[in-house]
Amino acid sequence: MNRYDETMGYDVIGDIHGHDEELLALLKRLGYYHNGVSYSHDRRKVLFLGDFVDRGLGQRRVLQTVMAMCNSGAARAIMGNHEFNALAYHTEHPPGSGKWLRPRTDKNTKQHFAFLREYLDSPEELQCVLDWFMTLPLWLELPEGLRLVHACWHEPSMARLQSSLGSGNTLTPELLIQASENGSQAYEDVEILLKGPELKLPGNVLFTDKDGFERHKIRIKWWLNQAATYADLALPPYVVERNPGLQGETLPEGIDIGYGQDEVPVLFGHYWFEGIASPVETNVACLDYSVPRATGKLVAYRWSGEKELLEENFWSVGNMTGPY
Repeated sequence: MNRYDETMGYDVIGDIHGHDEELLALLKRLGYYHNGVSYSHDRRKVLFLGDFVDRGLGQRRVLQTVMAMCNSGAARAIMGNHEFNALAYHTEHPPGSGKWLRPRTDKNTKQHFAFLREYLDSPEELQCVLDWFMTLPLWLELPEGLRLVHACWHEPSMARLQSSLGSGNTLTPELLIQASENGSQAYEDVEILLKGPELKLPGNVLFTDKDGFERHKIRIKWWLNQAATYADLALPPYVVERNPGLQGETLPEGIDIGYGQDEVPVLFGHYWFEGIASPVETNVACLDYSVPRATGKLVAYRWSGEKELLEENFWSVGNMTGPY
């Protein structure tokens, strides 16, 4: 049983991906109610970690719920890579050129199809949603002692981006363009924050990801302060299961990893974890537990100021509608 904590604090919710039924069920389980304007709580607020769109069938309802909560002051939200991708997909550059910041390839359109299906017949509503995406900060650092980012807390990237950001660590139209140019410094920095650092696999090793695409790079456990082999860092876990030789492959020098044990807690999403929700370090936790999967769940962490994250403060609702 989860311990219900009624003290002032925040409920941090991971990647939703259009799963509206799970979102509403989790909010109600956490004690939120609809006050006629939005879902709210008498003593707590929600912090959303991004990735509201793509995959699930409830894109519009998810965004209506989240946006209403943010507009009423019952919640705050940060940007996920899927919101960034949506902005780039719908931004023509240069205007009138027929070229888009995120190329409209079959692969990119298929990934974005659930969102397109609900909004392309409502251009004004689509633009309202895209305008809201532009207001989402790339990260939050709360004065109460909590950090939020979609994929990776990486202060060098944050420092480099600072002079290009809008108010509250948001994108500007200029930065959206710069961060969509593969090879630019802005591209690399935004990729790290919203998708996490990646590491090329040794030799000719590759794997097939959850969407059926071949990958030569792995996501890494950037929060670890010590790692010796590729297997120590590799995400997702099945990469090592399918390539056991990685356990003997020594990492190259200069890998940029580590989150200090004395730092304030940081919560993030993005990584499609599975199993029992729990901290990965005493002050680090992922809240993305793969709700689009049949066995996945939507996860929240109920934070009330603690410096060490507790397994008992994770709340979840299982997938109700099947995988997408």
